[in-house]
Amino acid sequence: MTFESFQFHPRLNENIKDLGYTEPTPIQTQAMPAVIEGRDVMGLAQTGTGKTAAFMLPILHKLMNSARKGAAVRALVIAPTRELAEQINESARELGKKTNIRSITVYGGVSMHNQIKNLRNGADIVVACPGRLLDLIRQGKVNLTRLETLVLDEADQMFDMGFLPDIKRILSFLPEERQTLLFSATMPNDIRRLADEILTNPEVVRAGRIAPAETVSHALYPVLPHLKTALLVELMRKTDTESVLVFTRTKHRAKKVAEQLGRQGFSAASLQGNLSQNKRQEAIGGFRKGKFKVLVATDIAARGIDINLVSHVINYDIPDTPEAYTHRIGRTGRAAKTGDAYTLVSREDRPMIRAIERLLGSPLPLCRLEDFDYDAPAPKRNTEFDRPPRPAAPRRDSGRPGEKKSFRANKPAAASADGRKKSGDWSKPRRDDGPVSWRPENQRRREYSSQRQA
Repeated sequence: MTFESFQFHPRLNENIKDLGYTEPTPIQTQAMPAVIEGRDVMGLAQTGTGKTAAFMLPILHKLMNSARKGAAVRALVIAPTRELAEQINESARELGKKTNIRSITVYGGVSMHNQIKNLRNGADIVVACPGRLLDLIRQGKVNLTRLETLVLDEADQMFDMGFLPDIKRILSFLPEERQTLLFSATMPNDIRRLADEILTNPEVVRAGRIAPAETVSHALYPVLPHLKTALLVELMRKTDTESVLVFTRTKHRAKKVAEQLGRQGFSAASLQGNLSQNKRQEAIGGFRKGKFKVLVATDIAARGIDINLVSHVINYDIPDTPEAYTHRIGRTGRAAKTGDAYTLVSREDRPMIRAIERLLGSPLPLCRLEDFDYDAPAPKRNTEFDRPPRPAAPRRDSGRPGEKKSFRANKPAAASADGRKKSGDWSKPRRDDGPVSWRPENQRRREYSSQRQA
């Protein structure tokens, strides 16, 4: 089967040829006919199987054969991360390059002003993350009343990230008469229930087994936790690598590991949630172009990030679930190329190792790096991932321009001879002294004043 058999719009076929696509992937072959017919679809496939084109090509074909309806959004794609949203939007622009279909992204971490401006100018396709989209809906900045197609991409990851309540709120603002497409790598019970609620007589498409590709070789490297970084550096030095994707469990650790690799002479960058959107795009772009040989990332990069030339994936920290392992490993061995997956493991990782082996259906080989000191003692205090001390809070100034800070208010009040505390305004009443008229000093003033008047 070829792409021409789907009878897409001639401009789409021309773009497909320009991009070098020849034969559709299994998920595309199974899903696209149903999407073209206008049916709801539930697609199950692992990452890197061509899911984006499986729904984007039919959507573009449909929009090109219907009239634009003012500034209303005609197709909405919801994705869990900014990176995936950008990738989907880039695919929409490439596939629809010679069409008049406009596609924009909507997500947090960047200015809302430009997104509102793009929506006002009219957008046929909006690729959005749930949080920012919900904010714009509540502000009345996005028109979804004439939506024709809704796509939920990587639905299970959106559930893992806690987006399911936001998804349900967004659905309440959409027209009931629409086409809904749901794509997911796994099908937990919550996603299955959501599919039952929002899909109408869907075409269920399953492409491949949810497991790493056969082109990926696996290896476990047992090591004590305090020697992980040292072993990672030695693996990098003694392995013939092209580009390496290193996964850590936390954002702080991703940053620190990238810094330590940089000090060892490797061109490395980190990709984690604490970075601004510009820094995140700079890290991914630099890794794709070869500026960075190593990208150290959290699971934010495990799915949906289209980086085809990864020769090695190294799990600095073992993932929390067997499915997460498959998504991480899916970053290598793509496009019929071979790849290697190394995982640094400790004694406490044994239960997860057994779970991963059950999913794969075979044991993972144990490896040992020669000439590495596995018996090096742990330091008395491991400061490798210590966070820097928090800076002291600045003292408050007087608030008056050109005036120096005054610290009198911070000094303890001096005591007088009678034990009473002095105050800047001693005539003001104190809670423990009773009314002003009862004070002895005020009584003496009144007597002295009466004497003078007499």
